[in-house]
Amino acid sequence: MTLGRRPLVLATAVAVCLLAACSDDDGGSAAPSAPAASATATATEPEDITTEPAVPTDDPPPVPVVTATVTGVTATGLAAPWGLAQLPDGDWLVTQRDDRTMLVVPADGSAPTTVTGAGADDLADRTISDGEAGLLGVALSPTFAEDSHVFVYRRAESGNEVLRGELDGTTLGPLTTLVSEIPAAGNHNGGRLAFGPDGYLYITTGDAGDSDLSQDPDSLAGKILRITADGDVPAGNPVPGSPLWSLGHRNVQGLGWAADGRMFASEFGQQTVDELNLIVAGGNYGWPDVEGAGGADDGFIDPLATWPTSDASPSGLAVTDEGVYLAGLRGERLWRVPLAARGVGEPQELFTGEHGRLRAVAVAQDGSLAVLTNNTDGRGAPRPGDDHLLTVTVSPAS
Repeated sequence: MTLGRRPLVLATAVAVCLLAACSDDDGGSAAPSAPAASATATATEPEDITTEPAVPTDDPPPVPVVTATVTGVTATGLAAPWGLAQLPDGDWLVTQRDDRTMLVVPADGSAPTTVTGAGADDLADRTISDGEAGLLGVALSPTFAEDSHVFVYRRAESGNEVLRGELDGTTLGPLTTLVSEIPAAGNHNGGRLAFGPDGYLYITTGDAGDSDLSQDPDSLAGKILRITADGDVPAGNPVPGSPLWSLGHRNVQGLGWAADGRMFASEFGQQTVDELNLIVAGGNYGWPDVEGAGGADDGFIDPLATWPTSDASPSGLAVTDEGVYLAGLRGERLWRVPLAARGVGEPQELFTGEHGRLRAVAVAQDGSLAVLTNNTDGRGAPRPGDDHLLTVTVSPAS
């Protein structure tokens, strides 16, 4: 099957549902005044994407409002942290974009340890830090207890690439390149890695400043990719032999799955809106022809929720049993989008302006949220102790 030029939605079976969002990490080191969420965020139901409810319709309605509280500070003094993954023992792996280093951050709040070894030397020596590029995403193998495999996304001389190494304690062994020559630039590099419930590795890429690449089926830019843990193309990808999973993206930086299999992604927009999208196999999300909603009539998939770019710039994303959480950079807040049996509910903003720029959010083993601040990335206003890894507890509002 050959992917055509815009517009395009592949006529393949929907294997996974994802969400892709658009907002640029450009500008705005200080958050603007925060209007009410109902005035700034919109949510829609993806009637044109799914044909059956993802979960039984007699399930309880979504929790409309929650209370979020910072209940701990796991780390301080982080330098432009970017990627976040929890190890089986509860400790955290954190990548530092500009320093090109990886840290093991103990869950008990004690001092982080810098990862060493041949793989760490490779990251420090061959990773190129340039604007938004550098050492970005990190993910653990679903079978980490058996194989100790860690996956990272970085910019190298030939472009962005995905690497795999074996982590023994705080020592990273030699790296194997799985995907290379992903178009790279000073911005719009994507960079998030996440294993889906199908056991495959999903990779987000940006348009690298050339928006036409997002619609080019022969380019890895502006896409979500799916590969095996060995770097092969899985059977069932939309185009046989291609890692392409979805296209028409500007700069995806967050991925996550609900328990029912829906996959979510966050993406930077340009001038108008950031997006939360439901991703389907082979789906086309419209960039650069469409920003935000309005592309369905042309064969593009509209977002589930949108925000003005001043209120979000969503980077990392996490999914709990009740909501999708998006870390806002320029918006300096954590957005929660309630999950419904079909679609999503009204977005809720949390921590507006309290902790500055937020880069990543993950669900911890105990059910809490881990949130990385990002005030030392050159666009924020560092506060005492920045950057932090925060522990956040969420509960329904009384």
